[in-house]
Amino acid sequence: MDESPYTDLGRPPLSQAALSRALVRPGSLWTSIAVVRTTGSTNADLAQAARAGAAEGSVLVAEFQSAGRGRLGRSWAAPPRSALMFSVLLRPSAPAAAQGWLPLLTGVAAATAVRRIAEVDVRLKWPNDLLVGERKLAGVLAERVEGRVEGNGGAAIVVGVGLNVGLREDELPVETATSLAVEKAACTDRDPLLRAVLREIERHYRDWTAAGGDAEAAGLRAAYLAACATIGRRVRVELPGGRRLTGTATGVDASGRLLVRDDDGEERAVSAGEVVHVRPAS
Repeated sequence: MDESPYTDLGRPPLSQAALSRALVRPGSLWTSIAVVRTTGSTNADLAQAARAGAAEGSVLVAEFQSAGRGRLGRSWAAPPRSALMFSVLLRPSAPAAAQGWLPLLTGVAAATAVRRIAEVDVRLKWPNDLLVGERKLAGVLAERVEGRVEGNGGAAIVVGVGLNVGLREDELPVETATSLAVEKAACTDRDPLLRAVLREIERHYRDWTAAGGDAEAAGLRAAYLAACATIGRRVRVELPGGRRLTGTATGVDASGRLLVRDDDGEERAVSAGEVVHVRPAS
């Protein structure tokens, strides 16, 4: 990314100073916000920072990612300053079995913020996508930081978000993608959108943490089910090795796993880590 960030006035750069003034305050979850012009992957960079002892609540935002990725290493890219691409560092005290809720929590937060600020009807697709209709608006990727991690007993999870904001129709990577600009959203200014998403993440994370990772007690499970387009539909779950599970998605369990009742009436829980794709079943 060699051009000036002011070349395209329709895609102004984010201000690290303004975001920090608004969000990094005493008592806030957010302890630092860094905005970089370009990087390979905000998740990878923040994981490295976590190993060096970065504090919970560190936020890294990139105007452009050259090696952005989604689940299972799938590539993800957007033109400079056309999307919100950021990662947050969390050091949850909740039991490991409950931490599968973190990407779902982030999805709920992002969907809530987009509905409120952009006035777009966003739904969630388990486990990590935000949809407008059947088209993908955003994705969430949560990764446990491997290796020796300084601070808080070694637990660290990086959650990344990629939200298509100003991409035009001809810039979308695939025909099944969309953006807030394409959807004629009420707001396509990335600054208020990022502030709103981070505030929603903080609200849900504090409630979930206070409940000891109990998504039911925190109200998170109810919020997720209300926003999830997957629940109640017939789905085809594609698993490693070419295996498939077809049935009706009935809910999400205490660990954030999708519950699917197959055609024999048996209910099975599948985790995000073992799923290749979840698609509507014909």
